[in-house]
Amino acid sequence: MAAETTYIDGEHAAEAASGLPQLDISTWTSQIFWLVLTFAVLYFALSRFILPNLRDTIGNRTDRIADDLDSASRMKLEAEEAEKAYEQSLRDARAKASNVAESTRQSLDAEIQTELDAADAEADRESQLAETRIREIKQTALSNIDAVASDVAGALVTKLTGKTVTDAALKAAVKKA
Repeated sequence: MAAETTYIDGEHAAEAASGLPQLDISTWTSQIFWLVLTFAVLYFALSRFILPNLRDTIGNRTDRIADDLDSASRMKLEAEEAEKAYEQSLRDARAKASNVAESTRQSLDAEIQTELDAADAEADRESQLAETRIREIKQTALSNIDAVASDVAGALVTKLTGKTVTDAALKAAVKKA
C-alpha cells in the first residue's frame, strides 16, 4: 500500500486531496525560483542567439526585397523605354515605307506618263503619215480618174455604138461631166 501523508492543518489536506500541488503554498518558493530561472535562461538564449539571427535574417530579406523591387522598377522603366523606342522605330519604318511607296508611285506615274506621251506622239506621227499617204493616193486616184473615165467612156461608146471616139473628145466630155 502507498504511504499516507499526514497534514497538520485541514486546509492543506483539502488542497492536497484536490490534486493541485502548484497551489500548495509550501512549494511556491521553489516554483517561483524555477520560473525565474527558466525565464532567465530563455531570455538569455533568445536575446543572445535566436533573436539576433532572426533579426539578421529579416533584415536580409527586407534588403533583398527592396533590391528586387528597385530592380523590378528599373526593369519596368527600361521595358517602357524599349517599348517607346520600338513604337518610334515602327512609326519611322511605316513613314519610310509610305514615303518609298509614294515616291515609287510618283516615279511609276511619271514613267507611265512619259510612255503615254511617247505613244501619243508616235500615234500622231503615224496618223499624219497615214493621212499624207491617203491624200497622195487620193490625189493620184483623182488625177488618174479623168484618164480612167475617158478610157471607160471610150470603151462604152465603142461597145454600144461600134464607133471609136478620139481621146480629145473623150477628155472634153469627161471634163464637162
